[in-house]
Amino acid sequence: MSDSASRAAPAPQAAAAHSPLQADPQLQRYFSAEGERRAATRALFDRAASGYDRAESITALGSGAWYRRRALQRCGLKPGMAILDAAAGTGLVAREAQRIIGEQGRLIALDPSPGMLAELRKKLSVETLEAGAEAIPLPEAEVDFVSMGYALRHVADLDQAFAEYLRVLRPGGRVCVMEITRPQSALGRQMLRFYLRAVVPLLSRIARCSADVSLLWEYYWDTIQAAVPPQRVLEAMRRAGFEEVDCALTLGVFREYVGRKPAAR
Repeated sequence: MSDSASRAAPAPQAAAAHSPLQADPQLQRYFSAEGERRAATRALFDRAASGYDRAESITALGSGAWYRRRALQRCGLKPGMAILDAAAGTGLVAREAQRIIGEQGRLIALDPSPGMLAELRKKLSVETLEAGAEAIPLPEAEVDFVSMGYALRHVADLDQAFAEYLRVLRPGGRVCVMEITRPQSALGRQMLRFYLRAVVPLLSRIARCSADVSLLWEYYWDTIQAAVPPQRVLEAMRRAGFEEVDCALTLGVFREYVGRKPAAR
């Protein structure tokens, strides 16, 4: 399918004042300055792309597809809709979205990593766009629904990303951002840290995933640890112009940020 669009959006802002990551010394092992983050993150995902799905299946213990499909349905995705899956990666959310919207729907997968999109195209025949969430190469009011699965932490500017989501949505359209959040309790944080930084990398090695996949899951924990509080995400959505902004929490870890673009007046 085509990787082009009729009108490119403005370039992303260079400033990262509204980054979903707070300053954290642990992240300096991946990039030394905010300006390097985008390139470093893309390179890490490119290298881990081929083994990503296998590692994700280990992490979610086989429940990932079910949860993603139910989350999309809860947030309002219906048959026949046009959906943009931002930070689509290897297509784990996109695959469930395609099952919901059916043959009459339209699915566009967007991701800055060519390696991840290459893996996505092996299993899905959909439109793909190699770009980031802060500068979506689509015209205004192009889709009914925008989804993002577990990638908000990698966005350089929350305000710019949510402004772009609002721009490409049709009036009344909805956004659903699934994200892993840092547990509130110290015990919960320790358990999640141990699972993502020790158990998953060990299982990945047993499953003969590459070392880059193990590093990516260690990076996942580090970004979860450094992510801004959910309230700041909700505030950014409201600043962008979304209505009915809310956040659901499941098992103390999984969040679904939702909002609706105001209907045309």
